[in-house]
Amino acid sequence: MKHYIARRVGYSLLSLLLLSLTIFLFVRVTGDPASLLVEPGASPQDIENVHRQLGLDRPLWVQYWHFIASLAQGDLGQSFYYRTPVLDLYFQRLPNSLLLAAVAMAFSLLIGIPSGIIAAVRVGRMWDSAGKIFALLGLSLPSFWVGLVLILVFTVWLGWLPSSGSGTALHVLMPAFALGWYFAAANMRLTRSSMLEVLGSEYVKLARLKGLPEALVIGKHAFKNALIPVITLAGINLVVMINVAVVVEMVFAWPGIGRLLYEGISFRDFPVVQGVVVIGGAMIILVNLAIDIVYALIDPRIRMAG
Repeated sequence: MKHYIARRVGYSLLSLLLLSLTIFLFVRVTGDPASLLVEPGASPQDIENVHRQLGLDRPLWVQYWHFIASLAQGDLGQSFYYRTPVLDLYFQRLPNSLLLAAVAMAFSLLIGIPSGIIAAVRVGRMWDSAGKIFALLGLSLPSFWVGLVLILVFTVWLGWLPSSGSGTALHVLMPAFALGWYFAAANMRLTRSSMLEVLGSEYVKLARLKGLPEALVIGKHAFKNALIPVITLAGINLVVMINVAVVVEMVFAWPGIGRLLYEGISFRDFPVVQGVVVIGGAMIILVNLAIDIVYALIDPRIRMAG
């Protein structure tokens, strides 16, 4: 078990290192941030001074080494545009993103899991067909389009909900639904397939042969076992919702981490983009690492195969 965990930790660190290198190189092909920070008509000397102040005059490998060394100490650098440490900016926006992700996750689970169960129990019938249509629409319709339709209906036509900003419970409803719509469809499909697999197992057939009520067979024997992959997906989706809800946050002007990432890209703010992506990637890697370890504890065959 110790060797298995050590290997997984090594793979995780390697993944994080590759992610940091990828985003470090990617942001530098987007353009020169100095051109956005100087006054129009600035001289080449002014631009060179900005490069020197930001450390962009050094070779790339030196810049990357400085980035990694600072990252190892928990320092993500200082924003070029806001002149504030990236970690401070991140934690300023984090509560808003956590709220949005929590409500979106609640929407996705409350809609996706029951509809998946009904589709599996009523397989081949009207409810199953309706579930398939819902999953197709949820996975096909882009979240920004769903957000714009919600604004048109509930803000422009009905005047019930605010279209942008934050501050009240009403502000979070539409962006959370637009964000959770896709994940609700994904949860529905996974729940349906997992339930169908469990419902066809021998122990479920035995429970039915014993004469147990169908509701008890589905709720106690089938659903509990079918829920494992759904919870696994939900944990990863929650991390994704927190860090990369860029489009939804821009449509609704929600002051979260996704919008911070968009601002960093727009302003060519290298430290902000690098910091947000690395933190988001680290969260996903840690969640996957925890899932691998839990699975290995539950099933010894997994760590032996590893």
